[in-house]
Amino acid sequence: MKDFRLYAITGEEFHKGRSLVEVMEEAIIGGVDIIQLRDKKSSKKVVLEKAKQLKALAEKYDIPLIVNDHIDVALAVDADGIHIGQDDLPLEEARKIVGKDKIIGISTHQIEEAREAQKNGADYIGVGPIFATKSKEDVVDPVTTKYIEEVVNEITIPFVAIGGIKLHNVEQVLNSGATRICAISEIVGSDDVTKTCQTFIQKINERVTNE
Repeated sequence: MKDFRLYAITGEEFHKGRSLVEVMEEAIIGGVDIIQLRDKKSSKKVVLEKAKQLKALAEKYDIPLIVNDHIDVALAVDADGIHIGQDDLPLEEARKIVGKDKIIGISTHQIEEAREAQKNGADYIGVGPIFATKSKEDVVDPVTTKYIEEVVNEITIPFVAIGGIKLHNVEQVLNSGATRICAISEIVGSDDVTKTCQTFIQKINERVTNE
């Protein structure tokens, strides 16, 4: 998969009154270089329609579209990959379904899960939640930046830090060794989505350049 710096996940509850495509396009213009459709509540039909819209948007800007959980939807729209959690279909089984060319990302909350994901062929892992977050229900306790340091020291596949990351605390995450950031509410709930993403990118690039 192409490397990335800023990963945005949909969260329509944070931008009520504004369209999904409009907000995600503003994020891409601001520097987001991978997007994920995450919808745990809508009907399969509705999720499919959203996936079609985001697939067209992702193709317009030549960036990957990842679909959370809904493997059938991901395949139906020819998304670039899927993202699964620890309680979802095992990675090996998901790989059999989507094939070797699709991206598979998996959420991890401790180093043992990261090791397992790497061993089983994940293309990237989510590392978090770093801080407390209200963007997801039934989320585990914050893993803190200590988990980032463990991953940096041991895991070789790409990882993205996620969970409660805001502009005011992202330096803590970057200083722990992360070079890829994922955000939901801080991006899609922003009054100026493009500017918020540009600021995230600036902070990431400053950290990477200074390494």
